[in-house]
Amino acid sequence: MRYIKDLAAIPALKDSDELATLQAVANQYVFRSSEYYLGLIDWNAPDDPIRRLIIPRADELEPWGRLDACNEAAVTVSHGVQHKYADTVLLLCNEVCGGYCRYCFRKRLFMDGSDEVNKSVWDGLDYIAAHPEVTNVLLTGGDPLLMSTRRLAEIIGRLREIPHVRIIRIGSKMPAFNPWRILDDPELLAMFERHSTADRRIYVMAHFDHPRELTEPAVQALDALVRHGVMLTNQCPLLAGINDDPAVLGELFRQLSWIGCPPYYLFQGRPTAGNAPYRVPIVRGFAIFQEAMHMGSGLARRARYVMSHESGKIEILAVDERYIYLRYHRAKDPALRARFMIYHRDDEAYWLDDLVPVEPDGGPRFAHDSPFETGAGPD
Repeated sequence: MRYIKDLAAIPALKDSDELATLQAVANQYVFRSSEYYLGLIDWNAPDDPIRRLIIPRADELEPWGRLDACNEAAVTVSHGVQHKYADTVLLLCNEVCGGYCRYCFRKRLFMDGSDEVNKSVWDGLDYIAAHPEVTNVLLTGGDPLLMSTRRLAEIIGRLREIPHVRIIRIGSKMPAFNPWRILDDPELLAMFERHSTADRRIYVMAHFDHPRELTEPAVQALDALVRHGVMLTNQCPLLAGINDDPAVLGELFRQLSWIGCPPYYLFQGRPTAGNAPYRVPIVRGFAIFQEAMHMGSGLARRARYVMSHESGKIEILAVDERYIYLRYHRAKDPALRARFMIYHRDDEAYWLDDLVPVEPDGGPRFAHDSPFETGAGPD
């Protein structure tokens, strides 16, 4: 599969009046795509959702957010190793993606001068081996499936030698960007079958954002993974102009459930620099999510609508005329586990930090006066 990093190499853009403007955006936030994925775009439709997912936009340069929106630096325990929750470690093991989603919350990794990704990962594996509380390891980055099969097999093989690691997850957009990375590599599939065992599964956390990404080759790639022992699930953010329509989101959830890749998380978009064009307010997002959830069977309704906040993963439970109701699904600070929170409704708010908490007399603490705010470490 040929990858394209030069916007001028795209026939539909090379003579465009907007090419210089888009190139200025790509100079700030890198562009990269596969030929296959570019072929999914309807170039006659300026608002085509696949185009919005991959092609730079001038309004990405609108001042908004920060590059490390959730302060991942605070949970980085060594180069390329994050340990936010006691049982889970993230290994940033590849600085390249099969394509760069314009909404990526780790776009800082692909910018000049970034050295957060650990290309060797061996120190991270030693860290995991020394922490028996870690049962779940997520390989992310970048896209781990862009690594060679030999290298990926070395990493997964080493993880399988650590008795307390029960789950290995691989976060990947590759089934959408280049399904032939999976379909044309029998060694990759054999490696998955060897290491995804009855009591220690490998999960591929797919990133499909729109139903049109679920092409026949993409579905075949997912099927190949399932037939070689891999468990599948999908996670994606809610994105303005792409899937912020209940009919579109509901159809995505339905199709994912049919093919054995059920929805896992729907993320509220992080306030990341460059992501202003994709933001959706929380209240509107919850309404979209709720309507979409009524369009499929139970397996299509498994997603949770969450914010991956600096303090933890916060589920958006309900919205009424006065309040927004939240709960910590996972918390960095043990004192916040399963904490239920009520905030004043704000239809313009995009993030937890935009909200004002309701504090009943004698009631429980809320996120803003937790030990997390004073620098308590990860649990």
